[in-house]
Amino acid sequence: MRAVIFDFDGVIADTEPLHFESLRRILADIDIILTEKDYYADYLGFDDRGCILEALRVNRRPVSPSLVEELMAKKAVAYLSSIKDHLVIFPGVREFVEDAAAAYPIAIASGALRTEIELVLEQIGIRKAFGHITSAEDVTCGKPNPEPFLQALAGLNGRHSAAPIPPAACLAIEDSRPGIRAARSAGMKVLAVANTHTVQDLHEADAISHSLSDTRLQDVCARLWST
Repeated sequence: MRAVIFDFDGVIADTEPLHFESLRRILADIDIILTEKDYYADYLGFDDRGCILEALRVNRRPVSPSLVEELMAKKAVAYLSSIKDHLVIFPGVREFVEDAAAAYPIAIASGALRTEIELVLEQIGIRKAFGHITSAEDVTCGKPNPEPFLQALAGLNGRHSAAPIPPAACLAIEDSRPGIRAARSAGMKVLAVANTHTVQDLHEADAISHSLSDTRLQDVCARLWST
């Protein structure tokens, strides 16, 4: 193992309830009802564009670029407003990130907007630990497409003059099925954290943890790269 790439929402910050509520509110404005059950079952892991497109598809609404952009802008405003008052970090995240950064180059591959990611990382004091951030604005295709993870790895490789890090030497840390599939499609090994899904839902990952607070990166590395 030579690098670690983190998802953001659901792995570092407990922001999924805020994403749900913001998305629910802006969809309600166009008479689409999004339940919490449906959000966690069918929308988790997608970026804002993916969530909105899925909601329009499921509800058989016509899709236009202008409508999608309008809803994305409204959702971003609602989310940024809520995150300033309700930021919650998962237990053990700060320590895990600091330990990882001391041993490996680390990055973020997320479907969140860059302003959202930067705001949270600055608030909790770990922004400087990350050598690269790939956000929703940086990719053409979000998860489950592998592009976010491959982009993040390219960003890390661009910062170092040593031999390029191959995908097979990367550990991706995820909390959703689309994220797991994206990382595996990129050729990376995946540690899934059961923050937002059950262990059974995350079975496609190479390893599963209930919390980063009781996970040692050295143990994961030894287990997944032992052969």
